[in-house]
Amino acid sequence: DIPYGKMSPAAGALCIEMLRTAMDMAKAKRVDGIVFAPLNKEALHKGGNPHRDELHLFADWLGDTYVSEINAAAGLFTTRVTSHVPLKDVAGLINVEKVVQAVQLLHRTLSDAGEPPTVAVAALNPHGGEHGLCGDEEQTIIGPAVAKAQALGIPAVGPFPADTIFLRAKRGEFHGIVTMYHDQGQIATKLLGFDRGVTIQGGLSVVTTTPAHGTAFDIAGQGRANTGAFEQAVKIAARMSAAKSR
Repeated sequence: DIPYGKMSPAAGALCIEMLRTAMDMAKAKRVDGIVFAPLNKEALHKGGNPHRDELHLFADWLGDTYVSEINAAAGLFTTRVTSHVPLKDVAGLINVEKVVQAVQLLHRTLSDAGEPPTVAVAALNPHGGEHGLCGDEEQTIIGPAVAKAQALGIPAVGPFPADTIFLRAKRGEFHGIVTMYHDQGQIATKLLGFDRGVTIQGGLSVVTTTPAHGTAFDIAGQGRANTGAFEQAVKIAARMSAAKSR
């Protein structure tokens, strides 16, 4: 029923069944964490997933509320305030509470992964808004959110212009960055280490990771897949699971 190397509702349904089995094992304490291979969101949807992605399916099963993808590559961890939304909607979806939540989630994940927990926050506008000349979200939303996170005891810094924040991270100034929208962080992390990139299902009560790349149906069965990202996903899940068990 499942054609090789192609999107199929049957494959999506089977994938949901396997993910549910893994989650049930984790809830029963039979495993400490989960690593799943790349999956196809369209197949999941046509196979019965009522949510827009697998992360929110997991959250539904586990009863977790605030969740967000966290991407890790080359020692840098990123998450975002908005995710799979049109770029024209981003500014209207950002508020202080959402930025603080993203900072808290990334701080907790960095700690669990054994990384320095300082979180840098990216600006939304070019040049960080130029003190209001090129947008005021940095002054009215992002800056106050950083201050609130600091008041909660989190070592948060920023906002910093998005065109230089990743250069500073590459130099080792910080290991975690909160961005305002999807591609602001994804472009940078995939440039840093596409073949080693990992997606952490942030906010779940069960440690869950997966390679950051897609299913690559075009090379299925050709023996050309690079296993580097999957190996990193296993290593990060192991570190985070060990931290949770302590």
